[in-house]
Amino acid sequence: MKVKVISRSTDEFTRERSQDLQRVFRNFDPNLRKQEKAVEYVRALNAAKLDKVFARPFIGAMDGHIDSISCMAKNPNYLKGMFSGSMDGDIRLWDIASRQTVCQFPGHKGAVRGLTASTDGRILVSCGTDCTVRLWNVPVATIGNSDDSSDNSMKPLAVNVWKHAFWGVDHQWDGNLFATAGAQVDIWDHNRSQPVNTFQWGNDTVISVRFNPGEQAVFAASASDRSLILYDLRMSSPARKLIMRMASWQEEGGWTPRFSKPFNDWELEELEILAKLSKIRDCSPVWKTKTNSISWNPMEPMNFTAANEDCNCYSYDARKLDEAKCVHKDHVSAVMDIDYSPTGREFVTGSYDRTVRIFQYNGGHSREIYHTKRMQRVFCVKFTCDASYVVSGSDDTNLRLWKAKASEQLGVLLPREQKKHEYHEAVKNRYKHLPEVKRIVRHRHLPKPIYKAATLRRTMTEAERRKEERRKAHSAPGSISTEPLRKRRIIQEVE
Repeated sequence: MKVKVISRSTDEFTRERSQDLQRVFRNFDPNLRKQEKAVEYVRALNAAKLDKVFARPFIGAMDGHIDSISCMAKNPNYLKGMFSGSMDGDIRLWDIASRQTVCQFPGHKGAVRGLTASTDGRILVSCGTDCTVRLWNVPVATIGNSDDSSDNSMKPLAVNVWKHAFWGVDHQWDGNLFATAGAQVDIWDHNRSQPVNTFQWGNDTVISVRFNPGEQAVFAASASDRSLILYDLRMSSPARKLIMRMASWQEEGGWTPRFSKPFNDWELEELEILAKLSKIRDCSPVWKTKTNSISWNPMEPMNFTAANEDCNCYSYDARKLDEAKCVHKDHVSAVMDIDYSPTGREFVTGSYDRTVRIFQYNGGHSREIYHTKRMQRVFCVKFTCDASYVVSGSDDTNLRLWKAKASEQLGVLLPREQKKHEYHEAVKNRYKHLPEVKRIVRHRHLPKPIYKAATLRRTMTEAERRKEERRKAHSAPGSISTEPLRKRRIIQEVE
């Protein structure tokens, strides 16, 4: 007769040190755990609530500028280095770790409109409304020295004077060329005082320019005539051009021009009156769908996202520009800047409505919104090179440092803490579709003006949708076709 006994090796449960934890043996047979799903649901609910309890995204502000911050640039060779330029011509290099100024780059006589750094991080290129392009030597020795010394000023390596003002600049990801945006697109070399090439399509001002991270000869630009243009340095003329349509009130469900933001009660009442008039008289106001900034996805270099004046962001595939891949909504005013995370899975936007939002690369709505009482209109935003933090520059002369994940624990985590965080994320992801967990995860507190403006936009969008459905129902079959917003904003693609 065979008798089965429980046998365990002493090495399996004996502790090496008295401080070690006792190993607990568990039987994972589902037949013995009837309430396993219920227990996991409660854990997911508690994990979602704990995220709200520990959500402290704001880390600190970096003050030193005396005018609005107009542009920023990352140093690709130094993780904690960040450049910023203001409307009074001041350029600063910041140490994000200590939130102090490392050095200043004086010289511009007008607003600084563009900043970019070379691939090795040793050359800084700046341009502005004073019609000059300046090249600076980035001090490597002072990167680690975060002492706030106001007399630590740098002198430019070269000053190139040109015929028109500049609105943006971007450097190749691998090479010595950089492009400037203004009355036309100019291609510059570090060792030349004049452009080596010039591109022009139409007579409108070019607002922004961005090089492709995968193909160093390809770059995209946006112009004030609502167009997006793709260029190739190997060709003598622009490659492709996309023209966007003028957006009407009824199409988008709101009207938030930059000179009249719905931040006050009387402005909201005025908008409601205009909304009623536009529905009665069918005289909807329009505004330009101008693209303020462009950002390429670093992990999928064929895709880019455009920050638009009509409160939305549009993701495109450069190989197929006749429709947008995704429309990212939530802002209630013009989107001023956009920047992708180094992981390529999400991007951050800054808007004229005084908020910073983080979107998934394929998500129609933001997963996070950041705001403070003192923060004014956001003109520029950047992800740090490790995708852990977000830096925003606003009209109130401050740079602000945020966590990319609002409830993320700072500092070094023990292995047990790291495993617990991963388990909480796993159970939240498993039960995220359930109503209670979904409600807690999606809830965000909004400032009152933004909440009112968003509610007004939703009301008008829903009214227009019902109107289109009734018009289609009372028309001949096939006479009215519903066009999605991804295609509705595009007029034509020119090659």
